[in-house]
Amino acid sequence: MMTIKQMLVVEGRDDTKRLQEAFGEIDTIETNGSAIDVATLDKIKLAQATRGVIVLTDPDFPGEKIRKTISRAVPGVTHAFLPRDEAVPDHQGSLGVEHASPAALKAALQHLFTEVPNAQPLISQEDLLAAGLIGGPHARQRRERLGELLHIGYANGKQLYKRLAQFQISRAMFGEAILRMNAEEANG
Repeated sequence: MMTIKQMLVVEGRDDTKRLQEAFGEIDTIETNGSAIDVATLDKIKLAQATRGVIVLTDPDFPGEKIRKTISRAVPGVTHAFLPRDEAVPDHQGSLGVEHASPAALKAALQHLFTEVPNAQPLISQEDLLAAGLIGGPHARQRRERLGELLHIGYANGKQLYKRLAQFQISRAMFGEAILRMNAEEANG
């Protein structure tokens, strides 16, 4: 069984329950939604200083808002991203960590990215444009697939540029993902 020494920051009790089902004993901090209070941010700061923190939020707008709030308050946290298609509920409801399979959670936690605050971009806006990730008719779908291939989650064009810089995604990693994506599209 996979052992995780860091504290996992999740949105709620159901996320904690799912992670405990998948990994056994695991420590979480629950944000209880996107309106994170000062006390929760203080817990995250303390955990970051003592054990490290992995942010694992739902792959949706509120989850992204939580990531940004935490990143501003606690620079240098580590992130794990769950692909949208791995967080779909069986019945009704919204996307969520609580709907992910143990295999999907394990895969997400095997691809961790630690933010490098104020990092210089390695990938330019021109690179994103040339790769069809911004400004093109299929840019959204290509960004979504790139996020899956790099394990950095979906982002709009502006967020993608920042995320690639924050996580110091190399030109080689970026290039390999673009080649794979182009090959997939060519093979239909």
